[in-house]
Amino acid sequence: MADNSVSLIPVPPAGLSRRAQRFVEVDGVRVPRQDIRRHRDAWIGYGIPAAEIERAAAFQDRWGGIALPPAPFYEGVPRILGADLPEGSATEGWSFPAGSCRVSMAYGFMIGPEGAFGIDAYRWTPLHASTDGWVESLALAAHAHRWAKTVTRIKGKAVEALDLGGYDPVPEVQGLTDTWWRGKDSLIAIYRGETVGLDAPQCLEAHVYGGLDEWGLHGG
Repeated sequence: MADNSVSLIPVPPAGLSRRAQRFVEVDGVRVPRQDIRRHRDAWIGYGIPAAEIERAAAFQDRWGGIALPPAPFYEGVPRILGADLPEGSATEGWSFPAGSCRVSMAYGFMIGPEGAFGIDAYRWTPLHASTDGWVESLALAAHAHRWAKTVTRIKGKAVEALDLGGYDPVPEVQGLTDTWWRGKDSLIAIYRGETVGLDAPQCLEAHVYGGLDEWGLHGG
């Protein structure tokens, strides 16, 4: 059963940066979300722990039904954020889907046992420590693309040659496999998820946003 009581204008969850809040409000759309708690008894019957069902429901409460613009990598990633049936075991840990893909892909987007946002390919690959970090990365990419004087894509082995000595990691994106770096007048996003998850070094890619002023580097 869908929840039709919410506004179609998304309300950013608490805890995001001002930049990410604006991104969700201005560029996002809220659509009716499914009440996954109605599946609780059936899922428990499948052997899924009640705590994992509640974890998925908490994700749904925070992010379910929020549609965001495509990401600059991963074929745009989930069209609409939303949890579904958890999968896993007590031994390997439990994960649940983060939303349906925009196109047919070799992997899906999942929330891992520790709450990380990542891809489930040949192996589980956490991209950001939380969904908040993932959304922060989307917001930063949109902001940087809007204000940068140049945008350069670097692929494969050339990414490893990037000199990050004068850069600091961007903490709000909570980068794990994927990271953002802030320099004096540029931002660099490094996407390693497909390289790790698919064992495909040719998929390594970095986006360098150059010519940024103070507002362009931070944006709130």
